[in-house]
Amino acid sequence: MSLADLAYPSLVYFHLFLFVLWLGGDVGVFLAGQHFRKRHLYTLDQRIALLKLLVLVDMTPRTAWALMVPVSLSVVTLGGYWAVPSLLLAGAWLTGLAWLWLVWDAHFHDMTPRAARNRKIEFWLKNVITIGYLGLGIVSLATGAPLAEKWLAMKALLFGLIFVAAIMIDVAFKPVGPQLGRLLKEGSSDETEVPLRRTMDRTRIWVFIVYGLLIVTSYLGTVKPF
Repeated sequence: MSLADLAYPSLVYFHLFLFVLWLGGDVGVFLAGQHFRKRHLYTLDQRIALLKLLVLVDMTPRTAWALMVPVSLSVVTLGGYWAVPSLLLAGAWLTGLAWLWLVWDAHFHDMTPRAARNRKIEFWLKNVITIGYLGLGIVSLATGAPLAEKWLAMKALLFGLIFVAAIMIDVAFKPVGPQLGRLLKEGSSDETEVPLRRTMDRTRIWVFIVYGLLIVTSYLGTVKPF
């Protein structure tokens, strides 16, 4: 096969690879979080170590998420499903790489104003992309363009909903910082543990929604049922 012939299947493979990293990494984060909750089984130091591991593992799905945007549009283009305008495709790659930089730069400068700035920019960037995918899916389902295939239009819509749920994970998880700080300062007790557990329980709802949407989206892309 020529390089041109290899381009599309290679991108499809990379697209699937990102899906595996996203869902697999998220499962690792979930399991670490589950063990963090077991305060009667682990010491506080052990639980903090689990939390540090959780944050590190979480970088895998966050990386996959950022790259999924330009890769998905590239797959659509090379697959002949939609001739994505060159400027839009180039913008998607620039946006994805910028998003990736924001994620890792915030990680390496955690707990600093620089990280807070990066995460604020990332938050608004994700909101804009969310609107884009939701709009693409809705318009395509209603008019048959620019995505003529119904399964692909539905996939775009569901991808936008994944963005919504994933954003809500970060929103729901936000109180954990102060609550964890109180736990470290005052020690483990019902007063410090119960609010933290309640926040984590609320966050898990959105995690399960992301899992479900990822599974349905991958099914649509693989089976193409309609």
